[in-house]
Amino acid sequence: MRDEQGHGPIILALVFWLLFQKRHDLAAAPTKPDLGWGIASFVLAVAMYVLGRSQAVLMLETGAAILLFIALLLIFKGTQGLRICWFPIFFMLFMVPLPATLVVLVTTPLKSAVSAVASALMYALGYPIGRSGVVLTVGPYQLLVADACAGLNSMFTLEALGLLYMNLMKYTSPLRNVTLAILIVPISFLANVIRVIILVLVTYHFGDEAGQGFVHGFAGMVLFLVALTMILTVDHAMRWVAARTGGRL
Repeated sequence: MRDEQGHGPIILALVFWLLFQKRHDLAAAPTKPDLGWGIASFVLAVAMYVLGRSQAVLMLETGAAILLFIALLLIFKGTQGLRICWFPIFFMLFMVPLPATLVVLVTTPLKSAVSAVASALMYALGYPIGRSGVVLTVGPYQLLVADACAGLNSMFTLEALGLLYMNLMKYTSPLRNVTLAILIVPISFLANVIRVIILVLVTYHFGDEAGQGFVHGFAGMVLFLVALTMILTVDHAMRWVAARTGGRL
């Protein structure tokens, strides 16, 4: 199972779309430049980029782009521009690559948990499957649950998409937003378990070439469709509970 990291371009495209939606508000806002903080932010952004570029630290390079956008807003529009574009700026943070140490720390137990749950479910369904760490053996085939199947990158992306969904729905209840944001974590985990099961089933029934071919990439799309369906279902369930109990979720 190959390692795939493709959430950055998705987040960037969504950021451009969010900024496009804010164009009229930004144009109508009064122009009150904050040159002091703007220039300071600009200088810091350039320094971060130079350091990140020279030392090959992608986290600093990406962070510099965000800080540069903040600097330009301050220089041309002032703090009012920041207020208008606060969510796109916050959303940009999901483009920043996670620290390698954090990825290793979180990915290792996630891989083991995904492997254990997937193998247990398939064994309960009667499939001849065994597990040794993060290696699944089904019939004559062995599959390694790689980092891409552990759920960290998809969890990060789904959390971003969940926040985008809440922003578009204009939810104002902090309880509802926090609850849904927390529930996205187990939803992402379950979606990754389903992804692994799909790949194991395809490999078992159609061979290793089928499991590592087009179906492998298609399983990634299925993961997001399943996860987004779960998010919408949970959201509607929360709305139903709020309506029945008279709450304000």
